[in-house]
Amino acid sequence: MDVQNLQKNYPQLISYLEGNDYSKLYVTRFNRDIQRILHQAKLKGWKSYTDAYLAYVEISNSSSYLREKRTIIGAIEKFEILGLYPNRCQRHQILRNSSYDLLSTEFKSLIDFYCESEKNKGKKTTTIYTESHNATTFLLALHQKGMDSFNKITESAVLEVFFQNGRLRRSYSYKKNVAAVFKACISLFPKEICRRILSYLPVLREKRKNIQYLGHDEVSRIKAVLTDKNSLIALRDKAIGLLALYTGLRSCDIAGLTLAEIDWANDRIHIRQQKTDIPLEMPLTATVGNAIYEYLMLERPRSRHQEIFLSQSIPYTRLQAKSLTNVAKKIMMAAKIRTKSGDRKGFHIFRHYVATTLLGNGVSQPVISRILGHTSPDSVNAYLSADFPHLKECALSVECFPLRKEVSL
Repeated sequence: MDVQNLQKNYPQLISYLEGNDYSKLYVTRFNRDIQRILHQAKLKGWKSYTDAYLAYVEISNSSSYLREKRTIIGAIEKFEILGLYPNRCQRHQILRNSSYDLLSTEFKSLIDFYCESEKNKGKKTTTIYTESHNATTFLLALHQKGMDSFNKITESAVLEVFFQNGRLRRSYSYKKNVAAVFKACISLFPKEICRRILSYLPVLREKRKNIQYLGHDEVSRIKAVLTDKNSLIALRDKAIGLLALYTGLRSCDIAGLTLAEIDWANDRIHIRQQKTDIPLEMPLTATVGNAIYEYLMLERPRSRHQEIFLSQSIPYTRLQAKSLTNVAKKIMMAAKIRTKSGDRKGFHIFRHYVATTLLGNGVSQPVISRILGHTSPDSVNAYLSADFPHLKECALSVECFPLRKEVSL
């Protein structure tokens, strides 16, 4: 809980609520709880938003009252920590990030330095949160073993965090996130402390599963649904689906696409990618452009938001990237594909389709990387498993191997 940060920025939260048709009573409740947190946090020694909520638990047994408090305090916390505004489409809960409060002062200084330095470098807020959270749980596990300073940390203790009874209990991505925090703090601590702990981290191999791909029949069904005038799918969802299918844009970039980023006169799309912060330019085809135009003219509600795709209910906020998963599911349900449990249904499979189609047509990997907005040409390697036209060229003949009579070709 950063009370000073909340004190500085909470007027933006109140202004957002007032400008997006939240009721006066709801805005008043938000304001009241914020003022209570600002006033009581230092007075009562609150260290987290959980402490603020537990103060209400002590004075009330009403489940509905406490549920409302969890929602409001959770929304305040996400605004203060992650910079996220409330969303009517989801219930905000208090984040379970009190592990930080249990760390020693020395360990906290590492997390604080990392968050501040990476924020100044422009790293995404969500990435900072994920990496710092993993590092926090890592340090807490060591702290609980009696190691409350960096000098006390041993290699055997670090390995115990990752392995239990010889079995791996932490993933490659977890180790990668922990390492990112220590690498960013090398200059903060003397005597090569961070480098020493980095050397204790185990060497883990990144595991990649084969990516599910869209078959020709599935693609045909999707295109039919997205271009059918009588389809029950909303114009917004059709435009999003066609944009994903023909451009391979990431969900976060589709959700963040603004009116100013489309050059109608020259049929181009110009964006700055949210994942890499690198500019990307691509053609706006007639199919995609017409779908977006129909949505803008016939369905999109009036709004001050510059993002093209908005939610379908009041207060008509910009569409969040995670909401596009539901859009993809609607499209696939209408197309009657990928109905089984475990089938991949997100828009990343559309991005995979664009990559494999280009690969199959002989487009070079560096060109595909530029089209998809990758920072490295090697990023295309993940899609090679579905490049069947070229994989067949690598197949070996079995003519030289004798077959038993029971085997029929």
